[in-house]
Amino acid sequence: MRTAPTILHLDMDAFFASAEQASKPSLRGKAVVVGGLGPRGVVATASYEARVFGVHSAMPMAQARRLAPNAAYLVPRFGLYREVSEQVMGLLGALSPLVEPLSLDEAFVDLEAGGTAWDEGSARLAGVKLRADIRAVTGLTGSVGLAASKMLAKIASEQAKPDGLVLIEPGTERALLGPMSVRTLPGVGPATGDHLRRAGITTVDEIAEAGEDELVRLLGKAHGHALYAMALAHDERPVVAERETKSVSVEDTYDVDIHDRVRVGLEVQRLADRCVGRLRGAGLSGRTIVLKVRRYDFSTLTRSETLRGPTDDPTVVREAAARLLEAVDTTGGVRLLGVGVSGLADYTQEDLFAQAQAAAGEQVVLEHSAEETPQESAEEHVPPAERRWPAGHDVRHAEYGHGWVQGSGLGRVTVRFETPYSAGPGRVRTFRTDDPQLEPADPLPLVERRPQEPGPRVSDPGPQVSSEPASRPKSRSGGGGGGATSRP
Repeated sequence: MRTAPTILHLDMDAFFASAEQASKPSLRGKAVVVGGLGPRGVVATASYEARVFGVHSAMPMAQARRLAPNAAYLVPRFGLYREVSEQVMGLLGALSPLVEPLSLDEAFVDLEAGGTAWDEGSARLAGVKLRADIRAVTGLTGSVGLAASKMLAKIASEQAKPDGLVLIEPGTERALLGPMSVRTLPGVGPATGDHLRRAGITTVDEIAEAGEDELVRLLGKAHGHALYAMALAHDERPVVAERETKSVSVEDTYDVDIHDRVRVGLEVQRLADRCVGRLRGAGLSGRTIVLKVRRYDFSTLTRSETLRGPTDDPTVVREAAARLLEAVDTTGGVRLLGVGVSGLADYTQEDLFAQAQAAAGEQVVLEHSAEETPQESAEEHVPPAERRWPAGHDVRHAEYGHGWVQGSGLGRVTVRFETPYSAGPGRVRTFRTDDPQLEPADPLPLVERRPQEPGPRVSDPGPQVSSEPASRPKSRSGGGGGGATSRP
């Protein structure tokens, strides 16, 4: 493991919700929940104000509404999130050629590979400058962790949340990790954590004390070896530059094993819908549907089915996942389910509905996906469907200008007219859903652009803190220090 804290982990703070608050002055400082608003909707992100009420990501939306009934509930705007993510990733790319994105709002950076940092002081300056640049370019905040390994850098960024920077000094890792919960380590989810707890292991120190052989006995060879190494603060994983996405998948681990076969089937359908949401959000489609089932005894089964062509249709993915489930015995209970799509392409085979004859006539529309347009037959005229106005999405009115949808129903849509640059909350108006003066609109940039500039430039985000000292030392050895962590 390297001896200087030159691995940086960036995690944008409550990314989707923060972007919505930045976009909508009336929601700043208020509870905001972003996710699917349908009967099986799931929370994608909750603002820190909503988390006070116990709302968190992956929670069923119905439960979130019970916990925070007065929060603003919005449908995701993935186009905006991708645009902001590209700006952030551009800033990271200016630091180093080795940037490993984990999602739209999270990435590792090898600062040493970019010559940006080689010791504690230069690493801290790079982290401070990055946070300032992100705020200047996007208007949002991100938390930064700096350490000598990926695992420790991620732990540091968690400690830094929200809107902070934490650096873990080399030599202090074991003392820092020791009292932490086993759930802190990568790969230890609810099921593994519960398995270790039943064996009397609840902290990282207790993992180290148990020994490698005991962990292999409890968790298997691969998982046991890896977990023991991490408990000793050993993590040799390199930062890997962005590679082409090979698959898109979602999975859930359940606190209590599911025994009801009907419930298992419903969970698989819900996961299929979430997977398609991510697939469409990335502008992709795929040919191979994959089902993952981890049973009560920790045995994991994977089944797959390859279609004739790529799809991003929720009905096709659902039915393929259901067929795969039919071949899996879930009698003893299920603790984890996952649905994925691989064999990715950036187009969809239009005639793929032929693969799912049972889906004829059925229309499924995800809350955050593009609206499907009903087809008119030659024999009869079908009246156009009522326009949908997803909560939180952008609109423009011919008289009142730019705004966003607060809600719709019963033939009416309520709009608040404000922009990211408004001095305060905007006025609210209600219209008929078919009002010809009201049209969907593209999101506005979160930071107002100067007339002479097409957009914020990564190379010139404005006056910022310099990350380069006057002269670079010849030695690249890590700086020592006293405490395990430090915060500016």
